[in-house]
Amino acid sequence: MRVRSFPALGRVVSEIGLGCWQLGAEWGPVSDECAQSVLHTANLSGVTFFDTADVYGSGRSEQRIGQFLAASGARPLVATKVGRFSDRGTTDNFEFETMRRHVMASRARLAVDVVDLVQLHCVPCEQLQRGVVFQHLRRLRDEGVLRAWGASVESVAEAERCLQEKDCASLQLIINVVRQTPVACGLLDRCAAQGVAVIVRLPLASGLLSGHMRADSTFAPDDHRTFNRDGAGFHVGETFAGLPFAEALAIVEELRPLLPADESMAQASLRWLLDHPAVTTVIPGATKPEQVLHNVAAAALPSLGLLRHAQLRAFWQRRVQPHVRGKD
Repeated sequence: MRVRSFPALGRVVSEIGLGCWQLGAEWGPVSDECAQSVLHTANLSGVTFFDTADVYGSGRSEQRIGQFLAASGARPLVATKVGRFSDRGTTDNFEFETMRRHVMASRARLAVDVVDLVQLHCVPCEQLQRGVVFQHLRRLRDEGVLRAWGASVESVAEAERCLQEKDCASLQLIINVVRQTPVACGLLDRCAAQGVAVIVRLPLASGLLSGHMRADSTFAPDDHRTFNRDGAGFHVGETFAGLPFAEALAIVEELRPLLPADESMAQASLRWLLDHPAVTTVIPGATKPEQVLHNVAAAALPSLGLLRHAQLRAFWQRRVQPHVRGKD
């Protein structure tokens, strides 16, 4: 597994990480045994970056990671997120004492003395503009509760606001072959210039870029691909990269000939991301150990090359971008 620098923490991390939203059982049911097998497989495969959030399964994802860490002795860089937990909700989640309580609860579930990275979890833009949440995270860092802080955001504008904070360690962004705005607008270059790590979430567009979905594909009732397909549950851009499902399926079929024929669509899509040197780590999720192995294998593939990247950029601009809903 190749590694890349995470400047603010003075560490390197695997360029393929593990997104642990699925381990909260919000992409369909995942047993405790299967969750531990996913984590174990990732660790054995050289994955050294785990990303979770307090709200994933109302703490279940964090708890499962904590159990794995305690049992295995592994020490990956573990990142979590706060700001969306439901026991207070609304603006109360952004008061210092509430944020502190949520971070302390995450620390306990993860079974660590200090959380490596705490990220704001897609908090409202008005909270970012006020800037008080950044001050809260600094206080918690000074208390020794966390080592560094970052933000998971929904738009380029929100990312740019976070970059104004010089001690922002990382930005977690939605980037994939059908969601190229952060690349096209130069955001990745600005992150690299400031030494801000870039964590890529939803790299396969909610599984769309696995290439296996069909018009009659169905998902569990508590899977966000069921209830948030059109933004009914939270930001519409989180699910299928903001594309209407029927249009997304058509786009995927047109995309296939532009990707290497001897690679799976998922692996080629991950390779497209890894070809960008400003990307620190990509965090596809998994509900089965074999999915982890499949994703990790993308790191060993050759670059897609400049010509193919140009073709994919042109395809995105012409065919995809006009259909994306939500923030950009």
